[in-house]
Amino acid sequence: MTTSSIGEADLAAIEQQLGRVPRGAIDVAARCPCGCPAVVRTLPRLPDGTPFPTTYYATCPRLTGAISTLESQGMMREMTERLEHDPDLAARYRSAHEDYLRHRAELGDVPEIAGISAGGMPTRVKCLHVLVAHSMAVGPGVNPLGDEALAALPAWWTGGCCSPEAE
Repeated sequence: MTTSSIGEADLAAIEQQLGRVPRGAIDVAARCPCGCPAVVRTLPRLPDGTPFPTTYYATCPRLTGAISTLESQGMMREMTERLEHDPDLAARYRSAHEDYLRHRAELGDVPEIAGISAGGMPTRVKCLHVLVAHSMAVGPGVNPLGDEALAALPAWWTGGCCSPEAE
């Protein structure tokens, strides 16, 4: 069983960000430039037994709001179209899918979601939140579309800490 390494202060900040107790979160995978948690690493099976394919989950409300704006502007559709016509991009995106699966497998085997990553990988873009969270957690160069979406975001952390508690 994988145990959580999230400290009490981070856990409280994540709960404030989400407006609820986080489920299955075991680590802060990335932080906003202000220092608050931005992405958590989550178990592939939630405590209630539900399979959960989203290993990297964005928690920062300013970050998720900025990503939602990109989604509403059609970025997912445009990226999916590019995947259909750019074999190199498609191959790099498939590699990102495989990286995501490897990271999840480190946390446990959940047969119900075997081979399924998240965000539409490896053939389409269904959720930029997952792709950005993956890029933030593992660093640049792994998920090309996550990196691209992250680069398109405004500086969501400006104006102070992104935790609602700090506002």
